[in-house]
Amino acid sequence: MEEPSEHQGEVVKPENPQTAERKASSEAGKRASSKTAANTGGSVPARKRVTEPRNGSGSSALAAKRSSSSTGSVSSVSVPRRNSIGGLPKKPSISDEKRKAGADSAAGVKGSTEMTRRSLPELRRNSVTSSPRAGVAAKPALGSPVGLGLRTSVSKVDVVKKPLSRPALSVSSSRSVRSSVDSTASSGHGGSSRRMVLQASSPSVVRSPSVSSGSRAGSLSSTATSIDRSSSLSRRRKVGTPDTRDSRFIVLPQVDNKANDDVRLDLRGHRVRSLNASGLNLSSNLEFVYLRDNLLSTLDGVEILTRVKVLDLSFNDFKGPGFEPLENCKVLQQLYLAGNQITSLASLPQLPNLEFLSVAQNKLKSLTMASQPRLQVLAASKNRISTLKGFPYLPVLEHLRVEENPILKMPHLEAASILLVGPTLKKYNDRDLSREEMALAKRYPAQTALCIRDGWEFGRPEQAAESTFRFLAEKWKDHIPPGFLLKEASIDKPSEEDVCHCHFTVIPDGAVSVDSPLVLKYQWFSGDKTLSNFVSIPDATGEIYWPKHDDIGKILKVECTPCLGETEYPSIFAVSPAVSRGSGIPKVVTLEVHGELVEGSIIKGCAKVAWCGGTPGKGVASWLRRKWNSSPVVIAGAEDEEYLLTLDDVDSSLVFMYTPVTEEGAKGEPQYKYTDFIKAGQEGKSLSARSPVVKQAPPKVTNVKIIGDLRENSKVTATGIVTGGTEGSSRVQWFKTYSSTLDENSLEALSSSKIAKAFRIPLGAVGCYIVAKYTPMTPDGDYGEPAFVISDRAVETLPPSLNFLSIIGDYSEGGILTASYGYVGGHEGKSIYNWYLHEVDGDVGSSIPGVTGLQYRITKEAIGKFISFQCTPVRDDGVVADLRICMGQERIRPGSPRLLSLRIIGNAVEGTMLNVEKKYWGGEEGDSTYRWFRTSSDGTQSEIMGATMESYTPSLDDIGFFISVSCEPVRCDWARGPMVVSEQIGPIIPGIPKCHFLEFLGSFMEGKCLKFNAVYSGGERGECTNEWFRVKENGLREKISCCADFLNLTLEDIGVCIELLYNPVRKDGIKGSPKRIVSDVISPADPMGIELIVPNCCEGTELVPIKKYFGGHEGAGEYIWYRTKNKLEGSALLDISNASDVVICGRDLTYTPSLIDVESYLALYWVPTRADGKCGEPLISLCSSPVSPAPPIVSNVRLIELSSGIYSGDGVYFGGYEGESLFSWYRENNEGTIELIEGANSKTYKVTDSDYNCRILFGYTPVRSDLVVGELRLSDPTDIVLPELPYVEMLALTGKAVEGDVLTAVEVIPNSEAQQHVWNKYKKEIRYQWFCSSEVGDYDPLPNQCSCSYKVRLEDIGRRLKCECVVTDVFGRTGDVVYIETTPVLPGIPRIQKLEIEGRGFHTNLYAVRGIYNGGKEGKSRIQWLRSMVGSPDLISIPGINLQAYPKLIFLLFQWFERLVAIYTPVREDGVEGQSISVSTEPIAVEPDVIREVKQNLDLGSVKFEVLCDKDQNSKKISTVGTYERRILEVNKKRVKVVKPATKTSFPTTEIRGSYAPPFHVELFRNDQHRLKIVVDSENEADLMVHSRHIRDVIVLVVRGFAQRFNSTSLNSLLKIET
Repeated sequence: MEEPSEHQGEVVKPENPQTAERKASSEAGKRASSKTAANTGGSVPARKRVTEPRNGSGSSALAAKRSSSSTGSVSSVSVPRRNSIGGLPKKPSISDEKRKAGADSAAGVKGSTEMTRRSLPELRRNSVTSSPRAGVAAKPALGSPVGLGLRTSVSKVDVVKKPLSRPALSVSSSRSVRSSVDSTASSGHGGSSRRMVLQASSPSVVRSPSVSSGSRAGSLSSTATSIDRSSSLSRRRKVGTPDTRDSRFIVLPQVDNKANDDVRLDLRGHRVRSLNASGLNLSSNLEFVYLRDNLLSTLDGVEILTRVKVLDLSFNDFKGPGFEPLENCKVLQQLYLAGNQITSLASLPQLPNLEFLSVAQNKLKSLTMASQPRLQVLAASKNRISTLKGFPYLPVLEHLRVEENPILKMPHLEAASILLVGPTLKKYNDRDLSREEMALAKRYPAQTALCIRDGWEFGRPEQAAESTFRFLAEKWKDHIPPGFLLKEASIDKPSEEDVCHCHFTVIPDGAVSVDSPLVLKYQWFSGDKTLSNFVSIPDATGEIYWPKHDDIGKILKVECTPCLGETEYPSIFAVSPAVSRGSGIPKVVTLEVHGELVEGSIIKGCAKVAWCGGTPGKGVASWLRRKWNSSPVVIAGAEDEEYLLTLDDVDSSLVFMYTPVTEEGAKGEPQYKYTDFIKAGQEGKSLSARSPVVKQAPPKVTNVKIIGDLRENSKVTATGIVTGGTEGSSRVQWFKTYSSTLDENSLEALSSSKIAKAFRIPLGAVGCYIVAKYTPMTPDGDYGEPAFVISDRAVETLPPSLNFLSIIGDYSEGGILTASYGYVGGHEGKSIYNWYLHEVDGDVGSSIPGVTGLQYRITKEAIGKFISFQCTPVRDDGVVADLRICMGQERIRPGSPRLLSLRIIGNAVEGTMLNVEKKYWGGEEGDSTYRWFRTSSDGTQSEIMGATMESYTPSLDDIGFFISVSCEPVRCDWARGPMVVSEQIGPIIPGIPKCHFLEFLGSFMEGKCLKFNAVYSGGERGECTNEWFRVKENGLREKISCCADFLNLTLEDIGVCIELLYNPVRKDGIKGSPKRIVSDVISPADPMGIELIVPNCCEGTELVPIKKYFGGHEGAGEYIWYRTKNKLEGSALLDISNASDVVICGRDLTYTPSLIDVESYLALYWVPTRADGKCGEPLISLCSSPVSPAPPIVSNVRLIELSSGIYSGDGVYFGGYEGESLFSWYRENNEGTIELIEGANSKTYKVTDSDYNCRILFGYTPVRSDLVVGELRLSDPTDIVLPELPYVEMLALTGKAVEGDVLTAVEVIPNSEAQQHVWNKYKKEIRYQWFCSSEVGDYDPLPNQCSCSYKVRLEDIGRRLKCECVVTDVFGRTGDVVYIETTPVLPGIPRIQKLEIEGRGFHTNLYAVRGIYNGGKEGKSRIQWLRSMVGSPDLISIPGINLQAYPKLIFLLFQWFERLVAIYTPVREDGVEGQSISVSTEPIAVEPDVIREVKQNLDLGSVKFEVLCDKDQNSKKISTVGTYERRILEVNKKRVKVVKPATKTSFPTTEIRGSYAPPFHVELFRNDQHRLKIVVDSENEADLMVHSRHIRDVIVLVVRGFAQRFNSTSLNSLLKIET
């Protein structure tokens, strides 16, 4: 695959076939949707295209990975994958891409494919059962910026399990991908039901055809990369102009990624040989066909694919031609033919929808093919293209790639490509178009592209016009009649609505006489800029044609058909440049006067105007009369195109003047047409009559008028009717006035009295009225009374404009160009001037800095360019008019070459370089010529031969002479100027001894002799010296002990450079500066072996041959050891590789003979090889005696435990062939004593009880086959032999994981006999440990819970319990931990234990309920308090009391109560209730002080208490101390009353009075122990306040005592407690 070149993160991203597949399906869906919407009258809104940010980064390399896997157990083979252009992916170095980015950095490309090969029937089955959903992962993991990236970081390749929706980039992301057109890569996998798709992570690489589909049973795997799939999945991207350098992507049509297997066929890498093969099952419904990496050699069968959109035929065996079957593929959008053997595309048909074509890595010699009207990308790299002949018409091509082709040697190939393709070309060889090449392409004539296609050899633009004409003329030899020559075939540069001439000049050659005249027929055509699609222009069959507005930007073509007699020859043609937009300034093309030039006749002036893009208007016409030998005079009132000839016109010539004017007011240059002299009218029959003598009346003028446009700079004419004889030279004088009424005293003269009636209004008349003074005169000089006429309105000013603009001067370097213009439109302000340089006529040009006046002195930078002057007229009031441009008529010519100065710079010393300093003028300097001269003291001058450069170094021969130089200036176009000779310098004196030139002689190779050659200067040479050094790679210099004039190179010199230090010495002993020279790196000599000896050898002893090597540093040579039973000599030894009984036994330098080598001879074949891999002539050597066996020894004696208690011994025997070796077993106790185990003499041994707690050893005594016995070897002892470790098979629990329950762990012992034995004999103890789970899921040990039983606690609720069990045997070994876990602990049934009421004594004490709760976390348990009455078994509920603490309720406590009862109902936090439990107190007594005082009051029968009462009992406000008043509460046996005591001003007043009958009651307040309320009924109540709780208790008990004792009122109705 061709990787794209990095350039600031920009990449061109063509679609890969899979992306194209998704897009094509998407387009099909869009078209279907649009059609449906159209049928229903709706509209389908266009989706907004999504693009990504160029990440980027920065440079972008790619890291990608492809793999495929089968849903079955099919092995996958990883092989490198070629891309659709051919080749394997490269691995560029990782560079920072955050350029973007990023987004952005990039990783190296790594391409691999895991492919599963299947048979075709199996593939078809998979296609049927595969999931219809398939896609690619398009979102990369970005660190930046994509950029993105494509629009930044090293992207990571992720494997996803489902198709990913495309993000807002990336290719399809990077759409991955930052890449070249030829960098479309493939990542498909043949036939596997689970596939992975390779995608690029850098905006720099695009992958070719890739499809992924998944089995319904399997998951879809795809590889996602950071490419920007976001920039091209929505719609084709808009492409900018060539100046739009931020255009980064070329996007091909969308293809839906949901295309199912009914429209897709993927047979990549299936070795398919024919498309007509049975089982291939091609159908017309297929839209995406991938057949790359097969063996196809013909396209027969592809014609059935009438709906295919993407066709990948890369890397097959196509050779072509034979592309005719593709003619049926009318909807084909992308065609991949890379990596084949195609030699020609001539048979490739026109495919109307083809947009991408890859033919890279083939054998194409040209790109000849049919025109492809929609092709946007053409990738043709790595071919054999050597010509542009036959290049197709590609009107919308945007990308062209032709790297690695022979045609790249053609100069300015890019400019030729721009000419061939046209303005749509945006990228050439994966980069933006060069501005220089674009400018160069504009300098070629229009027919260049046609000539290139016909085989014209592309040349320089200066010679292209003449060269292409000669080429076409040679081609048209048979198109010209015999006896004629074609001299010219061209078309003027066309402009809008301006006449355009074609020029075809065919002249007789004089060789053949021609009787019939030659007639040329013409037909004009218009076409696009690609010089194609020419359409004939109706009625355009003449030599001229007027381009219309619709022709702007098009190319005009004229076909000229020569006709000689009745013979019509083939046509020839000429092509014009593109039609330019008109200047808007009209001009007269032809001007004619029609009519009979006789007095009384009407003549008419007819003008043919080229409007040049302006709107046709009415021109200004006028007639002038010119008498013989006099100047023309304006005919008053003759301002129409028609004119009636009068008597005055007889014997005069008339002049018709016409000025074209557009509707916009633009005026062209006036043109004139002279007529012949006017003749008098025809004479009739004469009659005569006599009159009295006529008296001449004085001249008088009437009906005076001012005719013309009353605007600045317009021409007006005064007319009038003169009576009183023949009018002579009447005079008119012009005035201005500021009044609209005529006042002769206020007139200001604008002109003197003149004969001319016409007057051009000056600028000073703007805003004033124009007055004409008409004085009639007769020919004899009499004049009449003058008549005045005033204009009907004031003169108007014009908008600022220029009536002309021109450039005059010398168009050569150093010349001065002067711009001149005519300004109209008020008083001119500071108009703006600019001068511009243009590479070609018509381009935008670049401003010339610093030049803002009307003159410009031409500098060197302007040579070869066009000059334009731009003027923006500005009126003094700041009004700015439109810019006017005047283009120079010719390119700037360079000045004549000459030298302004010439002199020699340097010292007149031998060996010192003399340089020429000159000032050149006259264009770009070419190869100016120099000649150096030597002049003696007597004036004799001679030229120094060979001195023709700008510098010269005086030699020994120049000592005592004078030196001078002459220079003839030469321009780059070979124009020559006058020769100039410099002044002499000298005389030359001897210089310091110096070595001017030093070189090595000889070869820089080991074993060679290195000499040198030194060029000395500085007087007569003396005894010069030299030194030799070695220069290593690190720059270190090592002096060589050699002072001779030569150096023999040795092994030490290899890989280093030799430095020679030469010390020049003059004969008088003066030393000069030493000169150094360093050689190239010394290369080694050719490798060769000098000696090779194989010594005698023994089995097992390493054999090291004796060898001598020469030829650089020795590398890893080739060594081959041969084994032979016979001793070979002579030719048999040299041809040992072909001997029958010879075996190769080694390939290293050394060789250790083994058992098989015993009694055989060993031979070594050696190929001496240098360190760089170069090989010399091979050598071979044979040992003198056969290999002898080694003494018997055994090594690596070891034993292996085959199973529990069974061991096997083994060892490695060495020393000839083994005989009956001896085996033994030993037992080692804890004290280290080793004893032989009797009877154990085999390789296996089973331990017994006596072996426990000991170590076992194996003994091996080697015995050779010839009964030679070796030394006994013991193995390493085993670990201490112990019986099987007792273990617990499983652990069980009794009990439930419920709060309060007891769990017990029970061990389950294995049923095997061995375990039962070790449990009974060797078990020592069993340890337990209980654990409880934590909130994070771990288990924490429970302290002190090390028994087999555990009682579940409250804290364990909701957590799991675990019990671990470990068994220990008598040997101190501990078995594996066995454990069991419970389910989360559940709470128990709520219950209360040990319930009691705390508190004893009197009624004022506090009582509380205490108990132990079990059964989960306690919730809102209920406590009900009751009281028991004296003499009654019933319990009375105390309302509003449900707390554990019983408050002080004094009103309940007096002698009739016995006890308090509390009922406790336990309730868990989840609402589960337990069984209620009750508890009661001992009988409660009232405080003695209270009961004593109550009894006293009851005995009295009537009591008064002093209390406080609220003054405003009806108020709802909160009572305070200040609102209470003193009251007297009287209580007796019958009633109770509240009395307001008497004051100084009032008597006592009873406020409340009532008996104890219901609803009488007393209310108490729990939150206020000083307050009570006496309620008689609903209307009579008293809220009272006392000073202490004691008084309140006494009052309440006294009232209750009276009520119950004397009135039998119940307690429940009497007392109420306010909560």
